[in-house]
Amino acid sequence: MRPFCSLFLLARVLGAEPADWIWSARYVITVDGSGRVIENGAVAVRGRDIAAVGTKAEIDRRFQARQRLDRPDSIIAPGLINTHTHAAMSLFRGVADDLRLDEWLEKFIFPAEAKNVSADFVRWGTRLACLEMLLSGTTTYTDMYYFEEVVAEATKEAGMRGVLGETVIGFPVADNKTPADALKYTESYFKRLAGDDLIVPAVAPHALYTNSDETLKAARALANKYKMPLLIHLSETKKENDDIQAKRGMSPARVLDSLGIFSGRTVAAHAVWTDDADLKILKSRGVGVAHCPSSNMKLSSGAAPVAKMLALDIAVGLGPDGPAGSNNDFNLFEEMDLAAKLQKLLTMDPRALPAAQALEMATIRGARALGLDRMIGSLEAGKRADMIVVRTDRPHAVPLYGAVSQLVYALKGSDVRDVMVNGKPLVRDGQALTLDAKRIMAKAAEYGEKVRVSLR
Repeated sequence: MRPFCSLFLLARVLGAEPADWIWSARYVITVDGSGRVIENGAVAVRGRDIAAVGTKAEIDRRFQARQRLDRPDSIIAPGLINTHTHAAMSLFRGVADDLRLDEWLEKFIFPAEAKNVSADFVRWGTRLACLEMLLSGTTTYTDMYYFEEVVAEATKEAGMRGVLGETVIGFPVADNKTPADALKYTESYFKRLAGDDLIVPAVAPHALYTNSDETLKAARALANKYKMPLLIHLSETKKENDDIQAKRGMSPARVLDSLGIFSGRTVAAHAVWTDDADLKILKSRGVGVAHCPSSNMKLSSGAAPVAKMLALDIAVGLGPDGPAGSNNDFNLFEEMDLAAKLQKLLTMDPRALPAAQALEMATIRGARALGLDRMIGSLEAGKRADMIVVRTDRPHAVPLYGAVSQLVYALKGSDVRDVMVNGKPLVRDGQALTLDAKRIMAKAAEYGEKVRVSLR
């Protein structure tokens, strides 16, 4: 008889329910509808789902688990959700910094991509990104890049969850020479990944200013045909806004709305230069927004009106953007902290975007932006078991008066100790279980040298 069958029978005899795992900690931050923070809490996991969340005493009385993880000096929280990045650009980390977005793209990134990006480059860049994200507590991420089927393979290999968008852009790139080719590739990608347990494939027209109206409409039609999301950059810079306003007499949001691009599940990255009328459009169309504070600050793009978005109950998540000049890491702990502080500075109100809201943006509100809030984003029975353990036994973590405040303002991505996605442990004691860290680091160094040579 298999061990779990024996456990199941024993649990029935003892009047307990069987579980695969029980994780317990000093605090469990649920981010559920009531914002419960459970002291001496625990989470029971059965298969890929959360079976129950409660006090350790309650969970221990109710469940008999095959395996346990007890972390009395830690916090258990939902896995963090990255709503906008370009994962494979990890291999361009630091290639060009302290530049305006247009200069960074046109003089450095687009040429570097033309010389270096291949399917193998994307595979290793994605592996490096997944390693970094997992070790810092991100369990779901949203990507926009090339060779997205390869991105999906690497993401599944890591055991992570991904909303992965194939880029459609109006000039030849590594995987597709025309927008029509990219849309054809995307349709094949949709068919291949439909119904996957970890991957949601998406179409990602880069932006209004890099695609024709016809391409944007075709991307929307393709997404709707397969009931998949559309990802797009929106109003990232003042130059973008001013140029489009001068050319078309409308803001980018109004143009996209007039074209029907928001008529379906959409995630708009940045939305920095949006006015009240734009926000009403995003709200009415149910558009999710990916707020990227580090990127917007580093590129001097501006500060998105996130406090206004939240007042309208727009689904705003967080993203680090690409780690190659717009941001040089994937650390969502940093984005939570900066998102809260940037809105306080923008509004001159220290009460703007409190810690609890910042955490919601990194979890349940980010899940809502992706259309996945019924599955992930909070620790509740019936949802997927995507969760992290964050240690609280280091000098910057004590004393602890409020678990949520501590998580957002004091704790770091490097404090993440354990990670589970879909009921499967992926990180234990700060070590990746599904990825070969030494091999990935060695390949990253190889590619770094190739990129360096190509830019001479």
